[in-house]
Amino acid sequence: MSSHDGKLVMMANQIGKFFAPQKTVDPVAGIADHLEKFWDPRMRSAIIEATLRQSREARLEILRSMLSAIRLFAALHG
Repeated sequence: MSSHDGKLVMMANQIGKFFAPQKTVDPVAGIADHLEKFWDPRMRSAIIEATLRQSREARLEILRSMLSAIRLFAALHG
């Protein structure tokens, strides 16, 4: 992963950490809205490409983390 990719991942994680505890906003919708409003299309494409370049095992770990977050959100907001 290049340093540019790493910075995009760090930024995306910060956005996720901001929206995760929000009770009035769906975190997934909040993140998507933020990326749509404030990230250049090239940045959005770059983070997708960076994720796709990762090894299969790393992608599976990302998917596991996403599923855990979805399950936690569902449990908290039933």
